[in-house]
Amino acid sequence: MTDAKPAATTGPKNAVVILLDSLNRHMLGAYGGEEFATPNLDRFAARSTRFTKHHTGSLPCMPARHDILCGALDFLWKPWGSVEIWEDAITYELRKAGVTTQLISDHPHLFETGGENYHSDFTAWDYQRGHEGDTWKTRPDPSWTGSPLQQRGGRHMPYDESRSYFKNETDFPGPRTMGAAAKWITDNAGYHDRFMLFVDEFDPHEPFDTPEPYASMYDKDWGDEPHMIWPPYMQGALKKGVLTEAQAKQLRASYGGKLTMIDHWFGKVMDALDAANLWDTTVVILCTDHGHYLGEKDIWGKPGVPIYQTLGHIPLMIAHPGIAPGTCDALTTSVDIFATLADIFDVKVRQRTHGHSLLPLLRGETDSVRDWLLTGVWGREVHYIDKRYKYARAPKGVNAPLTMLSNRWSTMPTHMLTREQELPLPDDRAYLSRMPGSNVPVIRQDFTDGDQIPFWAYAKFGGHHLYDLVEDGAETRNLAGSALEKDYEERLRSVLKELEAPDSQFKRLGFA
Repeated sequence: MTDAKPAATTGPKNAVVILLDSLNRHMLGAYGGEEFATPNLDRFAARSTRFTKHHTGSLPCMPARHDILCGALDFLWKPWGSVEIWEDAITYELRKAGVTTQLISDHPHLFETGGENYHSDFTAWDYQRGHEGDTWKTRPDPSWTGSPLQQRGGRHMPYDESRSYFKNETDFPGPRTMGAAAKWITDNAGYHDRFMLFVDEFDPHEPFDTPEPYASMYDKDWGDEPHMIWPPYMQGALKKGVLTEAQAKQLRASYGGKLTMIDHWFGKVMDALDAANLWDTTVVILCTDHGHYLGEKDIWGKPGVPIYQTLGHIPLMIAHPGIAPGTCDALTTSVDIFATLADIFDVKVRQRTHGHSLLPLLRGETDSVRDWLLTGVWGREVHYIDKRYKYARAPKGVNAPLTMLSNRWSTMPTHMLTREQELPLPDDRAYLSRMPGSNVPVIRQDFTDGDQIPFWAYAKFGGHHLYDLVEDGAETRNLAGSALEKDYEERLRSVLKELEAPDSQFKRLGFA
């Protein structure tokens, strides 16, 4: 911990967690960004501890939320999924402890196959409809239409119907979600003895669709064509001619417009916290699930590439009563948010977890809570990160075997594939196994070369990657193949053993 000087405190009563999806750290003013305006996020940073070495754990959307709400990495065991029967979200234990919990969200995946049970243990939940793939409407609003379709090749999206119902800024899901959060604070502050408000806001995730003035705010030269709101998911979009320079600029500007719009509405949540005088009793956590590539290394979206800093080095800011603002340079990751919430409310859960509370860092009691972390996407590289280096280990040979352990056999619903295309049902190769730390039987199946595998596991691997994040923050010099890699091979192998990762991980990574 640096800069912060803890003052006497009796401990917070409440917590507010605000998760902004696909929030790029390097674009926030609080982290040195100058490209887009983020005055309210910067305003929050001015009263917070700003973490400088915070990284993703499991990716993408639902795996990251599993990290935060269940406290356990899951990308080593499954690709995408629900709260399983051997585990509890923190809200279950909070409910038993008498803490009121409220979810406010426009995140569609929380309410789809593969996202079951995250909302069910909240005391109450509020789903603001119509974002991205939310199947909200069966027809457009007959009085007003106009959903732009860019970079989709004319493919129909559920957003096409939803978009026609957004006539004003206040109709868009992001503003509605943040407005509902502000109203909940206003209506409930002082009523509940202890509470946790969890705001899962899907912006600035694509579609990067905003009303004016945001739509044209950062690209005055675009002209009268519809704004580009759907980024391609690929590496080399400029090099391959998929995007022109003007289109690339437009996509990045459209993300910036959405970032500035949701920043504006985050300001209303800040205003509500101010008006209710909650800063003296409430920990407020601002986090994200991952970043989003917008042309860095000519990468767009979240394609099958190693997790570079743009995607994996993410913002985390925490305002804690009685603790002066400052910076924290300790290594942290998403499961640590769960551990922090459990510490705040003094609850425990039955499943094995992987996080460490950040309260000792915030209070200046220690300078470090972990020496390493793992991050990754199921079926892709496994990344080991310490305070200096990042080691991304790719499969050796074919990407097999791939093991899934789950009692809720599901994966990311794309609305473009059948369930059989996304992930086949378990067959006669499946057998009962155990998750580390649990005696509950779980279905295990190993996928071999040639089997259908989930969407996120499809990738062309370019070997291992090893970067010195201190001397080479841009990750331009791959040190894989050097003597240093041998050391990091052993570190990763040791950590996988410690976590009791499936033996299939050792085989596919060439450790067996």
